[in-house]
Amino acid sequence: MAAERVGFIGLGIMGAPMSRQLLAAGFVLTVHSRSPEPVDELVARGAERAGSPAEAARESDVVITMLPDTPDVEQVVLGKDGVESGAAAGALVVDMSTIDPGPTRNIAERLASRGIEMLDAPVSGGERGAIDGTLSIMVGGSEPAFARAAPILETMGTSVVHVGSNGAGQIAKACNQLVVAATIEAVAEALVLAERSGVDAAKVREALLGGFAGSKILEVHGQRMLDRTFEPGFRARLHRKDARIVLRAAEASGAPVPSFRAVAAQLDRLVDDAGRGDLDHSALFTLLDEA
Repeated sequence: MAAERVGFIGLGIMGAPMSRQLLAAGFVLTVHSRSPEPVDELVARGAERAGSPAEAARESDVVITMLPDTPDVEQVVLGKDGVESGAAAGALVVDMSTIDPGPTRNIAERLASRGIEMLDAPVSGGERGAIDGTLSIMVGGSEPAFARAAPILETMGTSVVHVGSNGAGQIAKACNQLVVAATIEAVAEALVLAERSGVDAAKVREALLGGFAGSKILEVHGQRMLDRTFEPGFRARLHRKDARIVLRAAEASGAPVPSFRAVAAQLDRLVDDAGRGDLDHSALFTLLDEA
């Protein structure tokens, strides 16, 4: 059995399979989530149940959060019955959510004043990566905290990179989401161009996969587009949230992101105008397919 006791808060599409990986690796796991069903399932597998984030923290040496957005992390970590109130000095908080870098640094500073270290460790790889334990994890925080968390993170991911200090993991994830959204849009535009030109889009995809345009997105999401099947692996509304994080980070740093602004506008259209926020983000294709 692994030495560190781990708490996991947030058992959604990503958090539940990530927690299963930890249990399978032998970690003593305490779980908490707003929805009872994934908690019940993990308890049946051997996890302990916590009635609040504070209780999960009291029972754990390392507390992981996997939550939808910045306000959720702030509330769960710093709010009433939050992780901060239950964690002992010397504990480690690892936030694996995708949130804004600025608030991430603020949370880390507040926890540090209580003797609690924090890492931001957002992930890429979607639900499939969480199920398979093959996530890419980008980490911000101190070297000692990273070394301590590495055996836990390596249970959930095959690429675990220490990017820099607190907030650096979130900047890396913003960069990831910029590239992913822009590539989804490019693949969608290419397949629609092929179809409207009277060429077999499946053959075009096959040809592109063998060349410099080949990518995981062309492979996986390109097939989704050809099949017109958009069950969520990563919901469009969450990528729209991430797009806003990208734009805020760009504005704060003065980095120009002209092509991404067009893609962010497409995500707004998909979620707000088309009402397809609960479809996979590859459903960006539908806006072009229907135009």
